[in-house]
Amino acid sequence: MTGTGRASGGAEAAPASQQGMRRRNLAVVIGTVAAHGPLSRADVAGHTGLTRPAVSSMVDELIGRGALTETEAAHSGRVGRPGRALALSDRGPAGLGLEIGVTHLAACVVDLRGELRVWRRVERANAGRPAGEVLAEAAALGAEAESEAAALGLRVEGRVLAVPGVVPNTPPGLVANAPNLGWQAVRPADHWPDPDTAPEPENEANLGALAEQWHRGNPAETFVHVSAEAGIGAALVIGGQLFRGARGFAGELGHLPVHPEGAPCACGARGCLEQYAGEAAVLREAGLGPGGDPVALLAERAAAGDAATLRALDRAGRALGLALTSAVNLIDPDGLVLGGAYTELADWLLPAVRAELAARVTVRPWNPEAVRPSALGRRGPVLGAAWSTVRQIIADPVRLPAR
Repeated sequence: MTGTGRASGGAEAAPASQQGMRRRNLAVVIGTVAAHGPLSRADVAGHTGLTRPAVSSMVDELIGRGALTETEAAHSGRVGRPGRALALSDRGPAGLGLEIGVTHLAACVVDLRGELRVWRRVERANAGRPAGEVLAEAAALGAEAESEAAALGLRVEGRVLAVPGVVPNTPPGLVANAPNLGWQAVRPADHWPDPDTAPEPENEANLGALAEQWHRGNPAETFVHVSAEAGIGAALVIGGQLFRGARGFAGELGHLPVHPEGAPCACGARGCLEQYAGEAAVLREAGLGPGGDPVALLAERAAAGDAATLRALDRAGRALGLALTSAVNLIDPDGLVLGGAYTELADWLLPAVRAELAARVTVRPWNPEAVRPSALGRRGPVLGAAWSTVRQIIADPVRLPAR
């Protein structure tokens, strides 16, 4: 099983059959344990309104599929035997997340509880290299992560790849454009050693936003998630749902003009946000060259009070605040999240971002504290990739093979 559940809205109703009803109820049972566990079987029946015999039958099936585990619960002080507690399994089904960045590759495995069990990251200069070569290295890193996960008793049931590029709604499995990698119309499955285990690609900003939402546990929040590496991407979560746009191109905040007659951008336009708040622009303004970990270097120099670095980050923050003003006025979000590299630079970016928003958002109340750094930092996209599989399993555990 692979995928991020990219289809949104308009899902076809399941057939009104006993099989369809059982499938839905299995999802209700595992979802209840995921949200409220550990729980006894009686507790699950109470939460769901299902009969105890029905719950017992479905719990047995979910245990058989490796999704749930049942253990002795602590003695409650009541007369009789101690109850048994149901929880999501920390062995068996798992999700593999992969990420191709401009300067790195990453892989991680999470179990059904969402716990990070395997983590790998290697520095790689991926820009301009053949896509097949980069994808082969990502596949090798993923295979190492899967092998380590297997030694922990985990089996990967889905694979998702975070990429810094446009992944349209159709056709499936295509990275239409990843300019900072130099990719055009790349289908990862065409370059994967085993097409049956090829991951589904997804935009890294989208995955970072979903990871933020799942981590915070606010299913109805409306927010904009902004992330940066070589480029700047954004994702819109509206009422708890990722907004992709008509064709999947939503979120290109890096190419929103903040100075219409400003510096030329690689996209062909002028004055784009990336020319003022992108990694290369900030390094150039700070008088630094490429190489090593630029984010860590910027943070180190800013913490040391380097005047050029502080000016560069202030300039970037003002440009970012200008762009985010348009997002706030357009979609009226609950909050704005700075993810990716911006998380580690938030101490120096946020004052300028907040000042711009305070000066420019005048048609609605705005709380400066609504701009916050991500809790997940640069790990957000690859964690979101791995968690996507877990979310799919909990939504439809019948996808899991019976053991």
